[in-house]
Amino acid sequence: MKTGAMAVAGTIAFPNFLSAKPKYPEKLVGLQLYSVRDDMKADPLGTLKQISQLGYKYVEHADYVNRKFYGYDAKDFLKILNDLGMKMPSGHTVFKSSHWDAAKNDFTDAWKFTVEDAATVGQQFVISPSMEEGVRKNLDQLKAFLELFNKNGALCQKYGMKFGYHNHHFEFNEKLGDDNLFNIILTNTDPKLVMQQLDMGNMYNGGANALDIVNKYPGRFESWHVKDEIKSTGGGEEKYESTILGKGIVPVKDILAIAVKAGGPNQFIIEQESYQGLKPIDCMKQDLAIMKDWGYGK
Repeated sequence: MKTGAMAVAGTIAFPNFLSAKPKYPEKLVGLQLYSVRDDMKADPLGTLKQISQLGYKYVEHADYVNRKFYGYDAKDFLKILNDLGMKMPSGHTVFKSSHWDAAKNDFTDAWKFTVEDAATVGQQFVISPSMEEGVRKNLDQLKAFLELFNKNGALCQKYGMKFGYHNHHFEFNEKLGDDNLFNIILTNTDPKLVMQQLDMGNMYNGGANALDIVNKYPGRFESWHVKDEIKSTGGGEEKYESTILGKGIVPVKDILAIAVKAGGPNQFIIEQESYQGLKPIDCMKQDLAIMKDWGYGK
């Protein structure tokens, strides 16, 4: 794999920014900006300043539309982050079947731009945070789509990055044959090319728990969404909703300790999507303080 990657790299004219890609520590604590989505929509620059003042050094985006991150092109968004002393090691953009041109046997320009812009802002991981319902209707169809994940990994590798997938709940409660989607995804993706970002909260709505997954797939998860859960107060379809770390039913601290001993993760991304009447930014302050109290992100 390394030899092949080097051979490919030798034929590519790498953009100048790749020579200055940021180096990330083995263990880092960041914030998924979806946690403050309404604030980011209303005032992205002001919200990023608040996040920086709270002590966050790393963020993960959840908004990339028409080659812009929260309304800014890649170079401008990178400058904003640099000016605030922040970096963005990963980001969420859904990879869809429409991003592959079967006639050309290649990715569309729109997806190639997604990868290029991710590299420009200094990402290490290009993560698809979900999967279309249409590609998971039968096993052969899903396996064909997962092969595109591997091809995505090869594409990202050319830019010094890695492609990744982030789970929700359906991967655990939907089955094809005798196996659930999550197991199918992990057994049909090359870990050298495709990283997994495990969301320890989302899986609760799928009837799974993180400790079982870590024990089954030790070392497969290079990044985690660190999240606690309580019984839903909103009356929606999901049984659980996120809350401040340490306040819910997920043994987050214990899970993290076991996961680290099992060979990962390298990145801990805080995400809280529900706030139980508190301001999102105040929740983010508490979440970071709790992670530091547990010994992460100091």
